[in-house]
Amino acid sequence: MAKMKCGVAAVEALRAAGVSRVFGLMGSSTLEIYDALYDAKDMLYIGVRHENCGVHMADAYGRVTQTPGLFICGQAGPGVANMMLGLTAAKLAYSPVVVIAGLPSTADLGKDTFQEIDQHTLFLPVTKRVMTVTRPERIPEFLLEAFRVANAGRRGPVVVQIPRDLLNHDVDVSIPARGGQPEIAAGTVERATLERVKAMILEAKAPVIHAGAGIKWGRGTAALIKLAEKLQLPITNSAGHTDIVPVDHPLNAGGVGPRGNPVATGLVRDSDLILALGTRLGFNTARFSDEIVTPRAKIVQVDIDPLAVGRYYPVALGIVGDAGAVAGAIADLVDAVPAGRAPWRARNEKFAKDRQQLWQGREEIAGRGSKPLHPETIYSELRKVAPRNALFTIDAGTTCLQATDSLPCHTVPSLIAPLDCGNIGFSYAAGLGAKVAAPERTVISLMGDGGFGMTMGEMNTAVQSQINTIAVVMDNGTWGAEIAYQRDFYKGRYIGGHVLSPRFDEVMKLCGGTGYFVTGPGETADAVNQAMKDGKPAVIHAKVDPGAILSFRTDALQKR
Repeated sequence: MAKMKCGVAAVEALRAAGVSRVFGLMGSSTLEIYDALYDAKDMLYIGVRHENCGVHMADAYGRVTQTPGLFICGQAGPGVANMMLGLTAAKLAYSPVVVIAGLPSTADLGKDTFQEIDQHTLFLPVTKRVMTVTRPERIPEFLLEAFRVANAGRRGPVVVQIPRDLLNHDVDVSIPARGGQPEIAAGTVERATLERVKAMILEAKAPVIHAGAGIKWGRGTAALIKLAEKLQLPITNSAGHTDIVPVDHPLNAGGVGPRGNPVATGLVRDSDLILALGTRLGFNTARFSDEIVTPRAKIVQVDIDPLAVGRYYPVALGIVGDAGAVAGAIADLVDAVPAGRAPWRARNEKFAKDRQQLWQGREEIAGRGSKPLHPETIYSELRKVAPRNALFTIDAGTTCLQATDSLPCHTVPSLIAPLDCGNIGFSYAAGLGAKVAAPERTVISLMGDGGFGMTMGEMNTAVQSQINTIAVVMDNGTWGAEIAYQRDFYKGRYIGGHVLSPRFDEVMKLCGGTGYFVTGPGETADAVNQAMKDGKPAVIHAKVDPGAILSFRTDALQKR
């Protein structure tokens, strides 16, 4: 036991949890913790300009490091309310985040005091757990528990609320050493079940592997590839996870569904057995319909969460376990099949041809030399210049919808998307968090002009904290998805869909970073190369064709 101020006790608990990077926006509710951080030279503090962006940064940090990202919300009430979207995105992405949030003093709670809102109720639907500290000596205990819960099982955001007066005490506490929390390893299943899976695959005529976030979180790519190569099975990916397998691997078909490509979608639609590894087969992949995941296909679904197995589609066999571990165990059971003698050889030959034509078609569109630029031109140039270990973040708008399956992803993780939350304004902040997590990697954030305008204040964060990401703002002057719907479903009756933006490259220069303005073919590649050489926070403002937009939610709208 040692006597210390509560702010110091909180920081010591963070140290015990392994925290080395802290995102925050300071406020009077948590100043005791901030004062203790002043002396914590082993923790890098990154101050943000908006609480929502700070949570996005912590979210991306958690996805890259596989450890909870930390955000300290300095102000109760309005500061807390600003975090709701970030927490929602983290919860729907099953991303490990810990938030420390202030509360009014215990003597004032329930009196509609200054900056008091019902924070607990506000947090409940957008977190994995909400915890309110009741005694000052329990602050370290609650913080360590928050980190454990956030990263256990199916991950998620956890909020620890601390009434401001509890931080004004000195306490006698015992805090474990750094890294004292146990590691929890998810396992596989018994051999008999694995033998059943093996038999089902070998009995099928057109089996396919469909892989999702469970492979990514468990870093199971090597096991997945081993299984696919031994049986010569194509691999498709769930929406937002096209980085599970290197983009140039010959068995990688890419993404399924409206955020994917027709080749991968067709493989799943025409399969008679789907080995679903670490995926819920959720809306963004299959839209909960039988159009892609058909009743003709038997499904073997592997997920760490029992509630996810069979939730949207009936399964022939459900397995609760780590997707990568199960894939590796199946691979160890099966004999290698030569590519030329696979039972599904004809299907694979057609797949290889279709895949080649898909990429050729993308390059043909990119090479047309149009001005303003087609988004495919930007993606093609990124494929040529981005380092093999580049890490991309994207928004949910229509231009980024097209990017999801077109980026040069080679390393896990190399794509961070807002996933089921579907929010724009995510990518730039997420890129800053990802760069903090992996400073040695080139981080490129793609977004539209509307989404970047929501979060452009974080350019100051990038410069102040020397976070050298490269933002590519694809400016088509519209809220692209909505304009596309008005074009395709409302007879071109445009209202509210046009956006006026400043030259973001010039704004970044005013903030102290570097900026580049792109209007023609070849210029995006040149700008990215120069930004990597300059080694400063950079914004590339690219003028993009407003006509090159797609309707995504064709399931929800009807022609008029």
